[in-house]
Amino acid sequence: MSMNIFRLCGDMSHVFSILVLFLRLRVAKNASGISLRTHELFLLVFLTRYTDLFTTYYSLYNSVMKILYISSTASIVYAIRAREPICSTYDKSQDTFRHVEFAILPCVALALLTHLITGEGRGLDLFRNLQELLWMFSIYLESIAILPQLIVLQRYREVENLTGNYIFFMGAYRALYIVNWVYRAYFEAGYRHHYVVYFCGVLQTLLYVDFFYYYFMSKRRGGRFSLPTQG
Repeated sequence: MSMNIFRLCGDMSHVFSILVLFLRLRVAKNASGISLRTHELFLLVFLTRYTDLFTTYYSLYNSVMKILYISSTASIVYAIRAREPICSTYDKSQDTFRHVEFAILPCVALALLTHLITGEGRGLDLFRNLQELLWMFSIYLESIAILPQLIVLQRYREVENLTGNYIFFMGAYRALYIVNWVYRAYFEAGYRHHYVVYFCGVLQTLLYVDFFYYYFMSKRRGGRFSLPTQG
């Protein structure tokens, strides 16, 4: 994947979102308003997408970013699950999205179906075929991985400042990647379009639209960031 300013800004926005969440956990020393299930889904996304980490070298930047995403997300999952006093403050009763039934399994089915229809793994050996299948699964799963977190925020309504900033930068990362695809399509010779990736990227960005609206409204008013009541 070639580098341009939009991809670089997207990657930096993603990294910054992780740093903001680490700061949030370190300063507040609690996981109130944070969805463990979202981060478990993101960890699964990175583990299934970056299976080429130890088999194919692209660049130092590429390898460092992959390791950073996997290790940092695993650290967040560990902190919420097992690190005191953070784990004691995690409210499992608010984080109830059934991610296995409504995220992981449907994405497995969609990845298998897409893999069969498009013939992405045709002509590849068994290992490369499996890599392509897992990559497709990760694309589908990433598009909805933020859902448990957005549901948790809706239930809490009052959004802590660092938590809001973390989610904002996560959404900005995906929006910038859409601009990156448009840029590459116009200026990169031989660029290969992948419409499933486009669809999933747009879907993921659309999930943030409501959050973005209230985020910017709260910044403009200068008051506390809160979401409207349901219904």
